[in-house]
Amino acid sequence: MFKPVEIAPGIYSVGCRDWDIRDFHGYSTYEGTSYNAFLILDEKNVLIDTVKKEFAQELLDNISKIIDPSDIDVVISNHTEMDHSGALTAVMERIGKEKTVLCSKMGLKNLNSHFPGKLNLRAVDNGEELNLGKRTLAFMETKMLHWPDSMFTYVKEDKILFSSDAFGQHYAGDCAFDDEIGDKVMDHAAKYYANILLNYSSRVQTLLKSVQESGLEIGMICPDHGVIWRDNPGAIIARYDEWSKQDGVKKAVIIFDTMWKSTATMAREVAKGIESRDVHVRLMNTRKCHRSDIMTEVLDAKALVVGSPTLNNGIFPVVADVLTYIKGLKPQNRMAAAFGSYGWSGESVKILNREFEAMKMDVIHEGLKIQYVPDEADLEKCFVMGQAIADKILDAC
Repeated sequence: MFKPVEIAPGIYSVGCRDWDIRDFHGYSTYEGTSYNAFLILDEKNVLIDTVKKEFAQELLDNISKIIDPSDIDVVISNHTEMDHSGALTAVMERIGKEKTVLCSKMGLKNLNSHFPGKLNLRAVDNGEELNLGKRTLAFMETKMLHWPDSMFTYVKEDKILFSSDAFGQHYAGDCAFDDEIGDKVMDHAAKYYANILLNYSSRVQTLLKSVQESGLEIGMICPDHGVIWRDNPGAIIARYDEWSKQDGVKKAVIIFDTMWKSTATMAREVAKGIESRDVHVRLMNTRKCHRSDIMTEVLDAKALVVGSPTLNNGIFPVVADVLTYIKGLKPQNRMAAAFGSYGWSGESVKILNREFEAMKMDVIHEGLKIQYVPDEADLEKCFVMGQAIADKILDAC
């Protein structure tokens, strides 16, 4: 249960926590998530976003602790993905089906598709304002900041930004605010950015530039997942600026799988070679590390190094799974290199290099393949390969 929290005079967080969810579209949510919704009391009472369908009654119960849900005048749908709109029809049954649901123009299309004929919808224009009495809401279109329908809602008088899925984290702990959870909030936020928003980094840069040029003051950020940024909202904005530039740091991520430990042995020697140049390295077995945790490490890494044995003239299935996932998130400005062991055909390195080229990564080493079990001379080649990768990273940083 997520009890209502007053985040500013007359403004409440009334959403729900999903403690049990452990997979969110292939993203590991080891601390669950929350579906945040917000209630503003004024001459017109407003609900911003709803929750996943299964939590509709819990949301209504939370609202009822503050006002009768039928006293809500307007509902705003910042984002139509079903973890935020799934409960919308059930909530509107209680609030009043005739009442208006405001959304973006693409949101209108999406909600009509999800709930044909069941909602009284009105699309708002980018920059349109809604006067509530003492407060004024402004709407900002944020197309393809995750989905094409996304928008922000901003309370001008309180300087509060309701940011939909931006600036969020998948976290269902007992903290409501960034200053309560402490430094680990950035770890959750980094994983969220890497696995959900990295693909839209150019649009993040455009949005941040637009906000800066507009002089918009942001005193609090209320995302649809995770904690509210009240102590230092500038900190997460700065991190989004950093992450979306994708410059990378002196770091390599080595991902690998292995059949009879030969590729694993190679991976450790490559890692030692990288470390010998004082470049940070993360060594991650694709069968023991979740793809979303691997992607989180890739977020600030300058180089991706992949090792796979050859299996059926191809690469290992779990390596292929992780590469497909990474490819979909379109990391930019990355270097790459491949290695692997083989028995008699040895195609894996060639296939991995083709994958890197398709991902527009800079292949910085021709690759290294070793037949059967690596001997001392082979391990020296792996170590030297790691040093060469590290030198390229240092040159680039």
